[in-house]
Amino acid sequence: MMSNTDERLVRMANQIALFMETKPPGEAASGLASHINDYWDPRMRSRLLFLATESEGDALRALVREALPAIRRPAAERL
Repeated sequence: MMSNTDERLVRMANQIALFMETKPPGEAASGLASHINDYWDPRMRSRLLFLATESEGDALRALVREALPAIRRPAAERL
């Protein structure tokens, strides 16, 4: 079961995806990843990437899942 914070992160990512789905296919996933990389706190990005690997990842829109490889992991996790 997801916490309220996790639910909000998934909802926010899905809302961004819904907007980005109006863009041309080649721009949608990269635009979503760029937005998350530029505006989301490293803890938020880290948690989203974690949730995507868990069963909660099923709640993410396809475009969010497509953008995951381009979402930067916070520096502390890259070690």
